Amino acid sequence: MLYDLVTCPHRVTMDLYGNPEERDEVNPFVQLLWEKGTLYEEAVINGLELPFTNLRPLAGDDKAAATRKAMADGVPLIYNGRIEADGLLGDPDLLRKEGTGYVPIDIKSGSGEEGSDEDDDGKPKKTYAVQLSLYVDILERLGVSAGRVAYIWDVHGEEVPYRLNEPRTKTGKETLWQEYQAYLNEARGIVARTSETLPACASVCKLCHWYSTCLTAVKTADDLTLIPELGRAARNAMMSEIPTVRALAECNPDEFVEGKKTKFPRVGPDTLQKFHRRARLLAGFDLGPYLKEPVILPGHEVELFFDIEVDTMRDRCYLHGFIERRGRDNATEVFVPFFMDGISEEAEAKSFADAWQYIQSKRPCAIYYYSKYERTIYRKLQAKYPHVCSAQDIENMFDPLIAVDLYFDVVKKKTEWPTQDHSIKTLAKFLGFGWRDTHPSGAASIQWFDEWVKLGDPAMKQRILDYNEDDCRATRWLLDGVRNLSVMPNSELDRQLA
Repeated sequence: MLYDLVTCPHRVTMDLYGNPEERDEVNPFVQLLWEKGTLYEEAVINGLELPFTNLRPLAGDDKAAATRKAMADGVPLIYNGRIEADGLLGDPDLLRKEGTGYVPIDIKSGSGEEGSDEDDDGKPKKTYAVQLSLYVDILERLGVSAGRVAYIWDVHGEEVPYRLNEPRTKTGKETLWQEYQAYLNEARGIVARTSETLPACASVCKLCHWYSTCLTAVKTADDLTLIPELGRAARNAMMSEIPTVRALAECNPDEFVEGKKTKFPRVGPDTLQKFHRRARLLAGFDLGPYLKEPVILPGHEVELFFDIEVDTMRDRCYLHGFIERRGRDNATEVFVPFFMDGISEEAEAKSFADAWQYIQSKRPCAIYYYSKYERTIYRKLQAKYPHVCSAQDIENMFDPLIAVDLYFDVVKKKTEWPTQDHSIKTLAKFLGFGWRDTHPSGAASIQWFDEWVKLGDPAMKQRILDYNEDDCRATRWLLDGVRNLSVMPNSELDRQLA
């Protein structure tokens, strides 16, 4: 419950009190995550060289009683136990005796810390932190805790410490333990129905089994979270004064400005103006997408539209895809993929090297991609396979003069759209592009790759290639759409919004 609460409080409410018949089918990618997590845990446990007490065959009260007895007997390592106290319940993967008490350990088939983006490396995951804090809290209440520290055994074979009396970030003041206490109080309020939650629209919702139900509710309510980047916290702060998208579109945002701040915590005047303009777009007040300022793009004859696919569970980049175009003539387009035929490091290194050589063969060229992910993964691949290219080579490849991140450098900074988010799929579809697959997503691609690894079905491989080709072509489609947008200076925009 606490793990889910970090991502979405309303999911906890719906799981407790929602109509089960309104739940979506479990997403196949989520099922794959469960499967991989279980298999990885089994592999880790089977590979342990230390003796341990296995409580997995037990369940319920019998497991809880056996766990208490094992701790009372001072068993060095307990697997799959159950601990409970004062209405709290936890199932830590491992309990390890340290000194006179125990520390909890959870086995995860992903990284033990955040790290999908360069800016997040080394930060504890909040979901893991609250889960581990719960275990420590129970152990403290039972009088058998070895201290406020817990561990993640991650997919890289690392034991990652979570020091709960320390802040989660370098600049933060609130400790992990304090964050946990706040979430615990919120969870108790939801359980007791003294705390009300509301659905919201966010990217994390798409894998949830309440997605369809919540999206319908959000649209019916004309909820503020339909506005891109306006999250649950800002919605909650604003909704007493501005309850809907239309209300925001129709209001004068200057009425809520107080000096350099607004009436809404952590929503500054510039941010409020941005939300107001996006609300006007969503409400259909006669404005289409526009540029906030001119966009300067590379002028090379050859353009490469670049997208990769990564199996985060195996930590493998399994596909590098490119749409190559010359002279902005779509008739010249060709799709060039580099697929990892296998799951070994040698196969990954070869596909990376082949893709790298292809890029070099097309110099000089402009490179377009969507978000920082490609750059992040290429930096990691270079560190993993330094014989392919140097670190400086990667930085040169992503030089902003020739490589354009269409999301961060163009869409986010210089455009506005009448859409609920700024994902490549949303914007390309808005511009008329269509994917061939009925359920296209990066998560689905990982699931298809897993099926291909298991069965070797060439049709599944082709499905992955088709999806990647469509992603690359959608990037080109979006670029052409941006090139066709008009610049709307603030003075003209304000005149039209008046």
